[in-house]
Amino acid sequence: MQELNFPPYPIRLKNSENKPLIWDLIRKKYVVLTPEEWVRQHVLHYLTQALNYPMRHIQVERSFQLFGTSKRFDVAVYGLDGTIKILVECKAPSVPINQDTFDQIARYQLALQSSFLMVTNGLNHYFCVLNQVDGGYQFLPELPVYAL
Repeated sequence: MQELNFPPYPIRLKNSENKPLIWDLIRKKYVVLTPEEWVRQHVLHYLTQALNYPMRHIQVERSFQLFGTSKRFDVAVYGLDGTIKILVECKAPSVPINQDTFDQIARYQLALQSSFLMVTNGLNHYFCVLNQVDGGYQFLPELPVYAL
């Protein structure tokens, strides 16, 4: 797999039925290793190791309803009050981050009301909050570190 723009972490890989698998520290199981999953696992390690978010506050690939349609987010970090603090959209490294990507996470944010948004393809990371007044993004240099 391609090297990503994240700090290194110990990777647990294995093969099963000729499929490469990677250990998901949140779901606590091996999952099929796709380019997007490679990015997602790096994001999870980044959130838990670099930013100190507790694993118990993180959910991966959960379904939710958006205008009567079932959607799925990649990663959500919850606060102590049960609200989503960080919503993350992961793309494969070969997928460029463009306006469509930001529009997708902005739609998800409408339903989930996340405080912060992160969009990444593993090479480029964007952190922002959605400006409720004009619908634009306020970009941030980094996500906040976990604090009680």
